[in-house]
Amino acid sequence: MFKALIVEKNDEGKTSAAVGEISEDQLPEGEVLVAVEYSTVNYKDGLCIGPGGGLVRNYPHVPGIDFSGTVEASDDARYKPGDKVVLTGWRVGENRWGGYAQKARVKADMLVPLPEGLSTKQAMAVGTAGFTAMLAVMALEDHGIKDGPVLVTGAAGGVGSVATAILANLGHQVAGVTGRPDSSDYITSLGATQIVAREELSETVKRPLESETWGGCVDAVGGAMLARVLGQLQYGASVAAIGLAGGANLPATVVPFLLRGVNLLGIDSVMQPYDNRLRAWQRIAKDLPMDKLEAMVKPATLDDLPQLGADILQGQVQGRVVVDVNA
Repeated sequence: MFKALIVEKNDEGKTSAAVGEISEDQLPEGEVLVAVEYSTVNYKDGLCIGPGGGLVRNYPHVPGIDFSGTVEASDDARYKPGDKVVLTGWRVGENRWGGYAQKARVKADMLVPLPEGLSTKQAMAVGTAGFTAMLAVMALEDHGIKDGPVLVTGAAGGVGSVATAILANLGHQVAGVTGRPDSSDYITSLGATQIVAREELSETVKRPLESETWGGCVDAVGGAMLARVLGQLQYGASVAAIGLAGGANLPATVVPFLLRGVNLLGIDSVMQPYDNRLRAWQRIAKDLPMDKLEAMVKPATLDDLPQLGADILQGQVQGRVVVDVNA
């Protein structure tokens, strides 16, 4: 038996989360058994833990959309006991039991070998949020980042924090958007040279084109803010769009695309091909400054997760929360 955060649903349809014990026999099928060491807290985790439970199909359920650890047993030649691995995506923690347990059994195709230079703890300090941030940076690079500052919306959050640190480390000027004045020092410490108040970009689009300001954008908010940013991008610049915190609707026109040639790049971290996942993790090990990574980290245990799930849904979690599942 081993510890896990277990989400249950009662006959009235209400869910509750508590730490309990499960056995290996209860784990889903898969070729690789992993002794989990660390996981993280993401927005989707909050949705899975919370009373709504909208992302979860079957109960009981173990959330945790990513994890890192050591292979304990494997029926796949690519992995052997003792190998360090990391997993993000594949609806783990949503449709399939995830990382908030001391063991996980998964399909081998879901895993990536941990790159040299990254510990399992550092990998989850990066986590799905940081992995997604690197995918966004890679997409911007593939389309060419223009001169001038790169805008990062939601810069105090998990994706925004890592994107800011990566872009700054690569030598780009970074403008971080936040709605929390008390997070300005934190965003600056990650390398941002400019802070933009969220209110400046929250107004409904009045003109489809504004002054050409941003050489690119990593957008973790969406909605009206994304629409506003599109009209401020430099000619031929791109925005890598990730989050839907601001809503799925995009109240924009085709004018920025037609007259400025801007690119809207959708980033999905769930079903990335293996080669792209491996390249992203290798880039993380190379281009994310570890000192800034450590500054983002807040430690947590399985017992902390019910409250942290509520906090992240209310926008009260800054940086990266790393869950030590064995603490």
